[in-house]
Amino acid sequence: MARKGSWRRRIVLLLTLALVAGGIYTAVAFLQRSETLITERCTADGGDGEDLAPDQASNAALISAVAVRRGLPARAASIALATAMQESKLRNIGHGDQAGPDSRGLFQQRPSQGWGTAAQVMDPYHASNAFYDSLVKVPGYQSLEITDAAQRVQRSAYPAAYAQHEVMAKAFASSLTGQTARGLDCSLRAPDEAGDAAAAQERLTAAFGQLPASADGRTLTVEADGATAWAVAQWAVANAKGLAIVQVEADGHSWTRQDRKGWQAADVPAGQIRVTVAEAPAG
Repeated sequence: MARKGSWRRRIVLLLTLALVAGGIYTAVAFLQRSETLITERCTADGGDGEDLAPDQASNAALISAVAVRRGLPARAASIALATAMQESKLRNIGHGDQAGPDSRGLFQQRPSQGWGTAAQVMDPYHASNAFYDSLVKVPGYQSLEITDAAQRVQRSAYPAAYAQHEVMAKAFASSLTGQTARGLDCSLRAPDEAGDAAAAQERLTAAFGQLPASADGRTLTVEADGATAWAVAQWAVANAKGLAIVQVEADGHSWTRQDRKGWQAADVPAGQIRVTVAEAPAG
């Protein structure tokens, strides 16, 4: 009887271990698939590991697109991004600080110092253009250190602070102005609502100006080539969260939100960018 009891205990132990192992496997598999565990972030080649949150990346894309629209070099966008990161963490905030209580927006511009009305400096398009209007008046700004150029525009109480954002700013500006192809990637959860290709086109036009583009169903198609094509494509990736974009195709490559593998080779013709938005989630 003792021997039979021992075998029973061993069988129970083995079954228990099998159940525990199966439970652990199931739990790990669930966690790996769980959308809630995905850290949403955007990265740029050469950024030295400094990520941006999706809302920051969207603002960085807008600032860079305004530079492209104005025909300014990527250096101008780098200076603008370093400035906005220092001033507002690349967020359109509606308050200032003790040094500038009326400061507002991406660049913490002050209505009392001629940057525009309170409403205007809170408009990212106005704020970006106002920054560039001032920057292009700085003699030789392209050859200045980023922190020096930024300070000549901003006249900050902490002029050396802009330098700490230089690596990030250069990397994101290079991708978002199209100088670096396939340089921007965003890791995002699945969209929780349908996208609107027409709304994406409206936002694109506001950022870049009039480009040959058309929205049909869930797809926005833009005609562009060279650096402009990659500026548009990576603008779309940077705005994928806010616009429920699930795929961006450009110049023989594709970025697919659900794969989270970055840009992959694909059969996409040059001169055309296709942006696909999400369909309505099931249920």
